[in-house]
Amino acid sequence: MRNVRFVATTALLLPLAGCGVYGLPNGATQQAQTMHLDWVVFSDAGLVVAVLLFALIIAPLILWRRRSDAYPPQFNRNNRWEIAYTGIPLLMVIGLFAFTFWDEEIVERITAHPANTVDVVGFQWSWRFHYHNTNIDVVGTPQSPPQLVLPVDETTRIDLTSSDVNHAFWIPAFLFKRDAIAGISNHFDLQPTRLGVYRGVCAEFCGLDHALMSFTVRVVSRGDFARWLRNGGSSAILSAKGASL
Repeated sequence: MRNVRFVATTALLLPLAGCGVYGLPNGATQQAQTMHLDWVVFSDAGLVVAVLLFALIIAPLILWRRRSDAYPPQFNRNNRWEIAYTGIPLLMVIGLFAFTFWDEEIVERITAHPANTVDVVGFQWSWRFHYHNTNIDVVGTPQSPPQLVLPVDETTRIDLTSSDVNHAFWIPAFLFKRDAIAGISNHFDLQPTRLGVYRGVCAEFCGLDHALMSFTVRVVSRGDFARWLRNGGSSAILSAKGASL
């Protein structure tokens, strides 16, 4: 019974550890914090299922290991168990679907009046960032990746498209990826919450120099961002602060 209690206690305590046992990133935007919670819920659900299944496998070995001349109860069917192991997974799937749908609604939500708007165009094999109502147009090359400058704690609308083949705009630290498709403009909001410089890449194979199609995102204070705009996008006035990921 001591071993059985140990298995049961482990099954109850491990899910409570949350992100501590998974090492999931928290993300550097307001939207990423919502996605982080979604990841934790899915990881907890998977851990509960794994612990339960292993417990059901191991428990019979413990309970009957010293009874070489005895067999556990034998039966052909058990309606209650069949309903349980069919109904519980179904309810879990419905619950996870509903939770994810709710989180996606939050992440996909677009504000009516963003503080800034940037046109992002992917092309073989770099990126172009154009800031609305300014003359700032940042164009990169595979050898000289461009930098997207965003203000902290402000909402920036991204209008994303491609000028040739399909690309994918991915910022790992923001827990966000969106396809850039020729002829289609995808719109989404980003609200960074931490200063720093973050890595961005194309996550859709797009040809010979796909691996070189990178960029960086520099999140700066509102004051630095305003000065950067006034100086026509000169990076000389900016200094990297906080994380570099």
